[in-house]
Amino acid sequence: MNKAKRTEMFSRWRDINPKPTTELEFSSPFELLVAVALSAQSTDVGVNKATRKLFPVANTPEAILALGEEGLKEYIKTIGLFNSKAKHIIQTCRILIEQFDSVVPQTREELESLPGVGRKTANVILNTAFGQPAMAVDTHIYRVSNRTKIAPGKTVLEVEKRLLRLVPKEFLVDAHHWLILHGRYVCKARKPLCGECVVVDLCEYNKKVLE
Repeated sequence: MNKAKRTEMFSRWRDINPKPTTELEFSSPFELLVAVALSAQSTDVGVNKATRKLFPVANTPEAILALGEEGLKEYIKTIGLFNSKAKHIIQTCRILIEQFDSVVPQTREELESLPGVGRKTANVILNTAFGQPAMAVDTHIYRVSNRTKIAPGKTVLEVEKRLLRLVPKEFLVDAHHWLILHGRYVCKARKPLCGECVVVDLCEYNKKVLE
C-alpha cells in the first residue's frame, strides 16, 4: 500500500472520530494501568463492570495494597485469570510505592519491569496515558494491518515496527485507537462488514464481502 492511500485511510477515520481513545474507563494513569492489566484475555466491558466497583473504593497503589490480594479478588473475580491478575497488581502496587513514589513511570523499560506488564501493556500506557506515539498491537490491529495491507507483517512485533514507520506522523498518536475500533466493529475476524466500511475502496483485501 502506498503512502497516499494510508494518508487517506487515516484521514477518513479521523473525520468520523477526531479524538479516539480506549474503551476502558479510567481517570488516571494508575487506573489505566490496573484496567489494562485486568483486560488480558477479557473484554473491556467486563473490565469496566469490575473497575466501576473497585475504583471508587481503591484507585491508588496504597489503597489497593491495603485491600490485599484476597480483598482485591472480591472486586475482580468476574474477570478471567483473576487470581494471577490480583497477585500481579498487588506486586505492582508495592513496587510503584517503593521505587516510583506511587507514580506510574513513563518509559517502556520501567513499565516492563512491573509484574505482568509486557510490551503491549506498556505501549497502551505510553500511548493512552501519556500521549506517546506507541503502537499496542492486539489481535484487531494485527488483523487490520495484514488484511488491508496498511502494514503487513508475520509477527506482532513486525507489524508494530512497520506501523510506526509507515503511518504518517500526523496520525501516529491516535492510529492505535482507530485501528482497534475498526477491527472491533467493522473489519471483524469472521465476516468483515465491508459494506459499512468507510475505507473499503482503499483497502487491498482481496476477499471483500460487499453484500
